[in-house]
Order: sequence, then C-alpha cells, then structure tokens
Amino acid sequence: MDTPPTSSRPHTAHAMRHTLLVNTLLVGAVIVSTIAMRYSAERARISPVLGYFVLGVGLRAAAPYELVPLLTEQQVFPFLADLGVIVLLFRVGLEGDLGHLLDQLPEASWIGVGNVLSSGGVAFGAAVFLIGWPLLPSLFVATALTATSVGVSVAIWEEAGRLNTPEGSTLVDVAELDDLTGVLLMALLFAAAPLLREPGTGALLSSLGAVLGTMVLKLILFGGTCLLFAWYVERPMTALFDRLHAGRGTMLVMLGVGIIVAAIAGLLGFSTAIGAFFAGLIFSRDPHTTEYMDAFRPLHDLLAPFFFVGIGLHLTPEALGAVGGATVLLLAAALLGKVAGAYVPALPFLGSSGALVLGLSLVPRAEIALVIMQRGLELGRWAVPPSIFAQVVLISAVTVLVTPLVLRPLLTPPSMVSAPESSG
Repeated sequence: MDTPPTSSRPHTAHAMRHTLLVNTLLVGAVIVSTIAMRYSAERARISPVLGYFVLGVGLRAAAPYELVPLLTEQQVFPFLADLGVIVLLFRVGLEGDLGHLLDQLPEASWIGVGNVLSSGGVAFGAAVFLIGWPLLPSLFVATALTATSVGVSVAIWEEAGRLNTPEGSTLVDVAELDDLTGVLLMALLFAAAPLLREPGTGALLSSLGAVLGTMVLKLILFGGTCLLFAWYVERPMTALFDRLHAGRGTMLVMLGVGIIVAAIAGLLGFSTAIGAFFAGLIFSRDPHTTEYMDAFRPLHDLLAPFFFVGIGLHLTPEALGAVGGATVLLLAAALLGKVAGAYVPALPFLGSSGALVLGLSLVPRAEIALVIMQRGLELGRWAVPPSIFAQVVLISAVTVLVTPLVLRPLLTPPSMVSAPESSG
C-alpha cells in the first residue's frame, strides 16, 4: 500500500498548527470585541445582539482570504456557538420558576399549536403556490420556518428585564414548544422524504408512525430522567461540593452537568437548546442557586455571544447573491406566519399589544432552521437545492438582524428610556 512521502507530513502538521493558531487568535479577538460591544450597547441602551451577529458576518466575509480559515468548516467556532446557546438557555432555566412555567403551559400550548400550523402552512403555501418550488424543497423550507430561535428572543426579553413576567414565561414555553415541534417535524420529514421521492402510501404511514412513536418515547424518557435527577441527585450532589468547600466551583459543576444534559438531548435527536433549558430547570429548585449566580455571569458573558456570532457565520456570499423575488416572498411569509400564528391564539390571554409583542418575539429563525436545511442539503438537490438553502440562510439572517431593532423599544417602558434625560 502506498504511503504519502514523509516530507509532506511536516508540511501538513505545520498547516494544521497554523490554522489552529489563527483560530485561537480569532477567538481572542471575538472575546475582546463582544465584551466591548456589550458594555457599549448598555451605555447606548441598545441590544448588543446585532453587533455580535454583524461580527459573525464580517468573519465569514473574510473567510476566503488565506489568513482567515473557512470558519464554518473548522470545528472551533461551531463548537463555541453550541456552548453559547447551551449557556444562554441554561441560565434561562436556572432563573426560571418551574411552577410558573407549568401554570402558563396550557395557554402556551394553545398558542404554540396555532403558531406552528400558521408558520409552516404559510411558508409551504408561499413556496409551492407563489414561488413554484417542488414539493420536497417546499416541505423542508416549511419545516425549517416553524422553529423559533429561542436564544435570540430570550436574550432580548432578558435585556429588557421582562423574562420573569407572565408574558415572558409564556414566551419561553411557546418557544420551547416550537423547538420541540420543529425537531419532531424534522424527524418525520427525514423519514418521509425518501418515500415521497418514490411514493408508497402504506410504507409512508408506517414509517412516520414508527418515527413519531420513537421520538415521543425518547422525550418521555429524557424528561423523566431529568425529573428523577432533580428529585434525588441534584441536592445531594451540590451539598457534597459545598462540604468540599468548592465555593464558586459548585456553579462550574452545575454548568458541567448542564452541558452533559444538553449533549444527551442532542444525541437523542433533540436540540441542545432544549436540553440546556431542562438542565437549568433541574437546578432552579435549589434554594442556594442564587448564591452561585455571581460565578456564572462571567461564563455567560464569555460564551453566549458566540451563539450569535455563529449565526452570522452562516451568511455566505452565495446567500447574498440569491436575493430576488422568491426571497422577498418567502421572507414575508416567514414574518406573517409567526406574527399572525401567535397573535390570534394569544389575543384572549395577552391582549392586543401583548399578543403582537409575542408574535414578533417568535420571528427569529436560527439554529434549528439552519440544521434542518443543512441536513436537507446533504441529502441532495432533490431535497434542498443550494439556491434554496442560501435563501433560507439569508432569511434567517434578516429575522435575527431585524427583530432586536423592532422588539426592544416595545419591551422597554417609556420611563426607562426617558429616565436618563430627566435625571440630567
């Protein structure tokens, strides 16, 4: 068997080392930049999320140059982006009130059903009847656009100090249900896609039934295991580390468990965001949790921005070149489907202004939508052609970019905006 010349091995090792060092340099630059953006945004009373996203877009634009590795193909930034969404949702669960969330669940479920049906239905109708795309790509697009980017929405509400209100609890419940539904629909679609390519109704129904049953069983087992951990393991574990005088190290152990739970959720076919939220709820019952939050906030500030930078990294030049009438129509469908789908069922519970704010909060699409489209692209052009993939990436970018600009003024009371002026 032929082996590569030994002279090429040092060259390959040198190239890998060079790439690693450049990535390390970029990570350091991103950390410094995001911290500066965060504190500058706080002084200007605007959301730093937009700056994080633009930073990711800039890094992607620089990727073709030899000095900057193709970041989305290297694992450094995608890994940090995954840690970012885990930390973000872990904090939401950690600061959440499980009883409050359960109280909001009945109305959140009603809103979630309307939201998913509307967003998926409007997107599918626009893709098939207005744009004229084939059935399977249209199904992938519709499935991708059902899922909300819970990380983006939660960050905006948290900055406005509204996350722990009844409306904030409803948002978290609806967004998590969106994610769960999006993951379930993705599993069903991947089971159905090969059969829809070569139709066979009997095989299709049996395959979908098997996938649905498996996913529901996994969800029950996952949720049940988290519940048992919260009842029987969590407090003895944290008490043990307290007796070892771990201090703030106890918070690191809790975060480590959160990362493990999030990874298990991902391995089971759910999103890491869902797993991280569940993990946060596990520890939210502990009366000593608030004592550890001072140790957690620097980790949150360090890692959470990478999630938004990672979204920007998906915006390729090909996506910008794909802008056209079809993109505009699909973007309009993406906006209308979420806003109307949440507004109508939420109206009796939240009133007109509350229902509108909730609908706008559900507009961002990011991690799950991109995963669905990426996996469809990997199946082949018959499932997701590259041009359609690029358009959905662009739509995802626009929803993430615009939503903070529109939503933050609606969530910030006028007194908070005018306070600095009156005090001077």
